[in-house]
Amino acid sequence: MQIITEPRQMQAIAEKLRLNRQLIGVVMTMGALHEGHLSLIKLARQSAGTVMLTIFVNPSQFGLNEDLHQYPRPFEQDVALAKAAGVDYLFAPEAGSMYPVNHQITVECGALGQRLEGERRPGHFNGVATVVSKLFHITKPHIAIFGEKDAQQLAVIRKIVEDFNLDINIVAAPIVREENGLAVSSRNIYLSSQERSAAAVLYQGICHAEKSIAGQKKNLSEIAAEIEQMIFSTPGYRPDYVTFVDEERFEPAETAVAGKEYRLLLAAFAGTVRLIDNGKIMA
Repeated sequence: MQIITEPRQMQAIAEKLRLNRQLIGVVMTMGALHEGHLSLIKLARQSAGTVMLTIFVNPSQFGLNEDLHQYPRPFEQDVALAKAAGVDYLFAPEAGSMYPVNHQITVECGALGQRLEGERRPGHFNGVATVVSKLFHITKPHIAIFGEKDAQQLAVIRKIVEDFNLDINIVAAPIVREENGLAVSSRNIYLSSQERSAAAVLYQGICHAEKSIAGQKKNLSEIAAEIEQMIFSTPGYRPDYVTFVDEERFEPAETAVAGKEYRLLLAAFAGTVRLIDNGKIMA
């Protein structure tokens, strides 16, 4: 595995691979690799001849009071995991090379990036869209693998590819979960053992929604309110939002229509730790 830190060098390697007709798959991360990331790498390994992994803790997607400086950065451990997973190129730039002093142009997400996570984290998705666009240009992939856990981020990235006519196939990888249903995340390390155990309530909420809709319940707002109450009733937890969106357009939905796909989105606090989860549900 080759470790690259300079964008121009990574671009040159990617261009040479393309000229040699190598199919490039990329997995973009902020490091602190876990089983979820490794599942993305495995999928990329199955889908492409050359696998690139990016590790970059992107400052532009963190708000003023968020955990940028505390975000875990176990780089040596990440290198070992990436090598064992079969990554060919690890791109790990410094912030100064991605955002030099004269950097001015950013990507504006529009309405999709302003609701839900975007409303609670102003500017977050503009930062995501900007860095993902830059990384697309640097790594030049044919295929890019993203996890379904960050469902709104995935929707934003798909919209980037659609609106900018990028010739990249976006592949969504299923959420990897712990035994109790908690979605695997780099931030789970901040949870106490009690909070980690109680976090099962989020997945239980998704299961409750699936059963309710399978039982012909159509009022999605009512189902969301029931799940909010489940979270409220869990010691140490409080909901941030519970809502359904239309899977195709990622717009809020209140009533289920037979044959349509919806996504239940959840965000909750366990003490000071904020967790997100989601599940796709067919009506």
